[in-house]
Amino acid sequence: MSTFKEKLPPISQMGPFIALAISCAIFGVTTDNFFSSANFALILQQVIVVGVIAMGQTLIILTAGIDLSCGMVMALGGVVMTKIAEDFGLPAPLAILAGISVTAAFGLINGLLVTRIRLPPFIVTLGTFNIAFAITQLYSGAQTITSVPDAMTWLGNTFRIGGAAISYGTVLMVILYLGAWFWLRDTASGRHVYAVGNNPEATRLVGIPTDRVLLGVYVLAGVFYGIASLLSVARTGVGDPNAGQTENLDAITAVVLGGTSLFGGRGMILGSLAGAIVVGVLRNGLTLMGVSSVYQVLITGILVIIAVTVDQLSRKGAR
Repeated sequence: MSTFKEKLPPISQMGPFIALAISCAIFGVTTDNFFSSANFALILQQVIVVGVIAMGQTLIILTAGIDLSCGMVMALGGVVMTKIAEDFGLPAPLAILAGISVTAAFGLINGLLVTRIRLPPFIVTLGTFNIAFAITQLYSGAQTITSVPDAMTWLGNTFRIGGAAISYGTVLMVILYLGAWFWLRDTASGRHVYAVGNNPEATRLVGIPTDRVLLGVYVLAGVFYGIASLLSVARTGVGDPNAGQTENLDAITAVVLGGTSLFGGRGMILGSLAGAIVVGVLRNGLTLMGVSSVYQVLITGILVIIAVTVDQLSRKGAR
């Protein structure tokens, strides 16, 4: 019979959660209102878009890839769903489905270019980043879409638990993470994602269709970007063609801080949620301390370099 200790994740995967606890303790001591329930609810609301984008980014990085297009694809999805609803008067569910279909199509394009033509993911997604940006600006006329159906903003509504106002979008993000965590940990298809990232040639030789796994990962990542589009619309109440220009780096930061290896095959998706919250906690805590946003970006960059360095050293030590 396995013990409780054996069921716990490896200590290497606990790093993001330890970092989250330490940062919360530091800001709790140095600021007055950090530990208020309202402030914690605000942090969660601020990270939901990046948090869901980071889910797709985690899957791709687990396969030793990277997606630079995720933020702009998310922005395109938000513009498509809001503009279709405005221009054609489609019911919100159909407009939302159209937006998610567009983001999934971009994931399919990325996946096909990586698996069929064997282009590097960095180059492919850098190209589709620019394509998504151009299409977003052209389709929207570089204008914000403000006539948004109420059904598209429902996830931005809140309910109260104690003194905290929790948004329905936050609940959806947590549910998605728990579902993805179970899939990656307890299903054969989920374990195939790790196998492809760890050693694609060995994985192919044992009969696992590596190209199909990779293609599925990119399409699923596109679906997550579409869900993030909806959360962005719900949070802001508009379809913003200028959104998504920094979310790609924020998502990669969350994944790296969450302990997923940029070399593929190692990581836990719940760590990406912790990583996104760590970034949110840092920015929130430093804002409460009156620290300039420039220094917030500086500290975040330093943390990313430290996280990647630790990953590289741990890989060398494992050889």
